[in-house]
Amino acid sequence: MLAKNKEKTLVVFKPDVVQRQIVGEIVSRFERKGFKLVGMKMLIPSKELVGKHYEDKKEYLMETGEKAKKGAIARGEDVSDWNSLERGRWIRESNINYLTCGPVIAIVLQGFGVISGVRKMLGSTSPADGDVGTIRADFSLDSFALADEQGRVTRSMVHASDSVENAEREIGLWFNATEISEYETAAEKIFYDVGWSN
Repeated sequence: MLAKNKEKTLVVFKPDVVQRQIVGEIVSRFERKGFKLVGMKMLIPSKELVGKHYEDKKEYLMETGEKAKKGAIARGEDVSDWNSLERGRWIRESNINYLTCGPVIAIVLQGFGVISGVRKMLGSTSPADGDVGTIRADFSLDSFALADEQGRVTRSMVHASDSVENAEREIGLWFNATEISEYETAAEKIFYDVGWSN
């Protein structure tokens, strides 16, 4: 069984974050928290890679479409003709276009509770609706409502894995084993070495 402090997650800074030159500010928040950077690369991802990342599976597409429907209902939109599968397909295709429109930075972070911790730090996928202090709320004014008005997906700035299983799958898509580094940081000694203060 993997030690809890060895949990890893994939984080992808989308093209708008790279274009706005705020990658360093966001990475520094993760590092200050105590998460360790173990992999990093810049690339313009292919549609093939991103198509594997956003899986073309009916279950995923339906779930995505249903989430969008709940948001539309909450905003008072008419959903009488809503088709969750078709909406999920549109969102997937739009996300593929968004993530491949320019360079991205993909990183792997490691640490205790890193998957849930990073997602908590990012905040709502509708940035303007997030809590002050979260990364998306602090760096973006985009929202589901604005995106819908403009007929595009929400520019959520950063992708982060949502489970151990998805993290393993996604890291395997974006990185090979030789691109993940093993080393020890001072923060790890403080957080994980029981005898450090003795």
